[in-house]
Amino acid sequence: MKKFFFPVLAAALVLTACGTKTTETSAEAAATETATAQQVGTGDIAYVQVEAVLAQCDLFLNEGKALQEKTEKAQKSWAQREQNLQAEAAQLQEKYQKGLITTRDAQATQESIQKRVASYQANAQKEAQSLDEENYVFTNRAQDLLHRAVQEINADKRYKLIVNASALIDADTTLDITAAVLAKVNELYAADKKAESKK
Repeated sequence: MKKFFFPVLAAALVLTACGTKTTETSAEAAATETATAQQVGTGDIAYVQVEAVLAQCDLFLNEGKALQEKTEKAQKSWAQREQNLQAEAAQLQEKYQKGLITTRDAQATQESIQKRVASYQANAQKEAQSLDEENYVFTNRAQDLLHRAVQEINADKRYKLIVNASALIDADTTLDITAAVLAKVNELYAADKKAESKK
């Protein structure tokens, strides 16, 4: 009886273990399939690499680069003018200390330099304000195009959440809609340019 009971008990344990393993495996597979279907299949969540879209869009390539170059050129010009005025003031000081010019001439030249510094600063400030406004308008146009593109892509409310990729730590690349957003931004930009040219 003991001989018969032990093999039956061992067989029952083996069958139970196999049954549990099969149940666990199919439960895990079902959970994985459900999670995959929720994330990728229905497309509840997506992300956009906003910086990439803004750097590669036609708006930036046609207008943004020119504005960027204009800003950099102005900044270099300001730095050069400031250096020149500082060098001129230093030369004046050196000449005066060496006794190469009179006090009266030094004061007259110093007043002239100070007037030019004040004029330069006023002009630089106006130019900086103008460039800031141009950059502000450009940024708003780019953000508007991006917003409109995302709205059109998600017009069917397919995505419950669309996030900026800069906030992500890790994400599946199948959730990346950057290429679609870039194409839509370019399409909207072209339509806007066409509408402007008809005016």
